Amino acid sequence: MRVPLSWLRDFVDLPTDDPDDIVAALNGLGIEVEEVHRLAVPFTGVVVASVEAVRAHPSADRIRLVTIDDGAGGKEVVCGAWNFEAGATVAYATVGSVLAGGLEVGERTIRGVLSPGMIASEKELGLGDEGGGILVLDRGVPGQDFMELVGLPDVVFDVAITPNRPDAMSVYGVARDLAAFYDLPLRAVAFTEPASEGESAVQVRIEDPDGCTRFTAREIRGVAVGPSPLWMRQRLRAAGQRPISNIVDVTNYVMLELGQPLHAFDLDLIPSETIVVRRAVAAEPLRTLDGVDRVLDPADLVIASPQAALGLAGVMGGGDSEVSETTTRILLEVAHFEPTGVLVTGKRHQLRTEAVARFERGVDPELPPIASARATSLMIELAGGTAVGPLIDEYPRPHVPVVVELPGTEVARLLGVQVPDEAVAGYLRRLGFGVEGVGPARVTVPSFRPDVTRPADLVEEVARLHGFDRIPARLPTGVGGRLPSEEVIRRSVRRAMVGAGFSETMAFDFVGMEEISALVIDPDDPRRDPVRIRNPLSEEQAYLRSTLVPGLLAGIRVNQARHRGEIALFEVGTVFRKAQGDLPAQPRHVAFAAAGRLPAPSWEAAPERDVRDATGVIETLFTALRTPFALEQTPQTGFHPGRSAAVVVAGKSVGIVGEIHPSVAAAFGIEGRVIAGEIDMSAFDPHRVEFTAPSAFPPVVFDLAFEVGDDVPAGRLIEVIRQSGGMLLDRIELFDVFSGPPLEAGRKSLAVRLTFRDHARTLTDQDLIPVRGEMTAAVMRELGGRLRGA
Repeated sequence: MRVPLSWLRDFVDLPTDDPDDIVAALNGLGIEVEEVHRLAVPFTGVVVASVEAVRAHPSADRIRLVTIDDGAGGKEVVCGAWNFEAGATVAYATVGSVLAGGLEVGERTIRGVLSPGMIASEKELGLGDEGGGILVLDRGVPGQDFMELVGLPDVVFDVAITPNRPDAMSVYGVARDLAAFYDLPLRAVAFTEPASEGESAVQVRIEDPDGCTRFTAREIRGVAVGPSPLWMRQRLRAAGQRPISNIVDVTNYVMLELGQPLHAFDLDLIPSETIVVRRAVAAEPLRTLDGVDRVLDPADLVIASPQAALGLAGVMGGGDSEVSETTTRILLEVAHFEPTGVLVTGKRHQLRTEAVARFERGVDPELPPIASARATSLMIELAGGTAVGPLIDEYPRPHVPVVVELPGTEVARLLGVQVPDEAVAGYLRRLGFGVEGVGPARVTVPSFRPDVTRPADLVEEVARLHGFDRIPARLPTGVGGRLPSEEVIRRSVRRAMVGAGFSETMAFDFVGMEEISALVIDPDDPRRDPVRIRNPLSEEQAYLRSTLVPGLLAGIRVNQARHRGEIALFEVGTVFRKAQGDLPAQPRHVAFAAAGRLPAPSWEAAPERDVRDATGVIETLFTALRTPFALEQTPQTGFHPGRSAAVVVAGKSVGIVGEIHPSVAAAFGIEGRVIAGEIDMSAFDPHRVEFTAPSAFPPVVFDLAFEVGDDVPAGRLIEVIRQSGGMLLDRIELFDVFSGPPLEAGRKSLAVRLTFRDHARTLTDQDLIPVRGEMTAAVMRELGGRLRGA
């Protein structure tokens, strides 16, 4: 938002002329200044002149001779413009003056007539783009320095207003903050309450008070639509608005000044002179002011006549009731609309207007009568006419002031500094809050601050005026503690994955159905039914992700396209699943994906990644998190049916691991084998692990091979051995799988390496004979297996 300094001075007498000081004040108030524009006078030597007479050129048909009075006597100049006559007030560039672009003005003979200087156009003066005629002024006396009328030089601050500050979306709102900062009085907006004549036939009916809590309307009769005066055009341009006509310019001017959007209808184009505020009918048509024919949604709030929609409420007016050069009767709308509805309608129709930017933040519900009076006063001043009847003010949901209780210790608790109660009350009153009592204080929130609803919001207001730079950096006080268990788990997961050679990545939470479908997920799998976003940016980002795997596969594709041979990525992030209630379930997952060959010495052939590497990552991860797990070899959708498994913790499936199915990899544009896995992080043990000193005694390591049925997973064998191995079993590792002769059909051999260790003494082979017997018996009893070679 662009804020001219000259406009700010209408409301507050700033104690400094230095733009840098004002920038520092605005930044300290939380109104970030992104850029400062210094507007210079683009001309010299231009004065105001009055046109005394106009006559034809004796030797040309398209130019005229104009007699002017520039305060120093009469002069006759040649002029090619035809948009003025005698009695007009114009800008006269004297001999020796310099216009925009460095054009030097002298005496010229044009078709036999000497012209001392020239009458200038807006474009020649560097004030605008209008160059089809000369600039006709609405004020000024002959000989007056024209620079006094254009409001230059000036400074314009380009500020960024945060979404929670609707009160600062106006020149007056920024002036209010600066007045509070410097502890100066704030002048009210100047306007004369318009005198009204007769009775207006206009009627207003609000059928949806939830969407429109207030609607004011005023009829103005006998206006003459034309250009706005120079001072208004200059201010609008400085604020980033293009001048259109006096009526439209007034609505834009008041919106920029007060932060209240307005709209002017041609009353003669409104059937029955009746306004109805309602929801749109399904597929109802509307041509908006930008010339686009739109099909409305039943959720859209519209301003309508009894017959048809006239505009999108709070977004944009309609073309059928647009003000034009022939308009003589105006219906001025100043209303208050519910913020969320305006936001959604604007996004639905891809309309980002100045009105939307204000209504979506929350405009002051008490502002419409003030803005209406200000705009009506300006319209009558600039376009003539008369207000008809009293202001129509439909207010079905009056604003109820919010009262917040501020404990006496809250400021010190949140800011870490002591601010006297008197100073706290003074700061809040300067910002427009009502304060009664102390410790606690009852604070009445002004209607223009819908963002202030709790004590912490009031403390932020105190901090803005007290000065953030006066708050020292210090550690917060309170009871001691450690990191939450969830954060400990996240950090441990990241350390383990980085240690395993993976690089962390972050993908968007938004995905397209095409990516979900490419995983070939079963129809009854909850990942196949993602949560759709109500207002997606595009269909490629229309859903909340239900799994992290597509983002990682997309990352591998990008890296392969850049000729990266070894790719190993992981992500810790949130997935979204449909659940009862308004919000989806949002579990946190960790997922990984890798492609290419494993790192290897230059003298060795690098092996390609396969399912064993994927299960190795899972083992590394769960070992680092001290969480027991098992793998159950079952086909997983999206994965190779013979090279995938479910990750099981305490009998519950918490994730998947394996090789991505070749067809899925091809659908994502990936070459070669891809391993992947995804784990629900709630499976990891949240309890902190106490440090256990390692044993100082050597281990006993030996291998055992068991013959079991083909249907026995290796993970089940490991589980049985671990349960029967006793407290001395330190580690178990599967290192060989064998089938075929001399084993019988339907049988296989699983070989494991067992490590035993005692913390009190050195173990002997004799110590482990009973343990070995118990493990062998457990395998036979639980799995129907036997020890090979026994």
